[in-house]
Amino acid sequence: MNLKNLFSLCILVSLAACSSDFAEEDLTPVQKDARRNKGMGKFLGDDTLTFGGAKKRAQEDTGLGVNSYLWRATLDTISFMPIVSADPFGGVILTDWYSPPQSPKERLKINVLILDRQLRSDGLKISLFRQERDSTGQWVDRPVLPETVTDLENAIFARARHFRSTAVK
Repeated sequence: MNLKNLFSLCILVSLAACSSDFAEEDLTPVQKDARRNKGMGKFLGDDTLTFGGAKKRAQEDTGLGVNSYLWRATLDTISFMPIVSADPFGGVILTDWYSPPQSPKERLKINVLILDRQLRSDGLKISLFRQERDSTGQWVDRPVLPETVTDLENAIFARARHFRSTAVK
């Protein structure tokens, strides 16, 4: 068998494998929940180990990934600063550098991580950065007083408690 015949045989086999034996119903789109109920889309099949079941999946598919009062309170409290990134599912809020009008040779940056879905005092981690411009015009890192971070946390928690108390009424 020469090379030309072998090549022709390979093309015929490839084309035969491309037959269209699909039924019309196979081409209709299937919703996400219907796929879950039918077991479609499971890589390892129906008998795989799953955690949480349908009830947990329904909770994960909706709402914020963090406490909504802390999320809103944090955004409200630091709204004077430019927000670079805000991820409500991961609970991360990052600001850009901000120079207060009264001290243009100083700038601040805040990173907030909301750690829990509950409104708890340990559910918030704040990193505050401060820089000052030196005599050569370069920005130099300066320490931040721990009281400043504590005051910011207290302001956020007070605002979150206010949001929670007004939502209950």
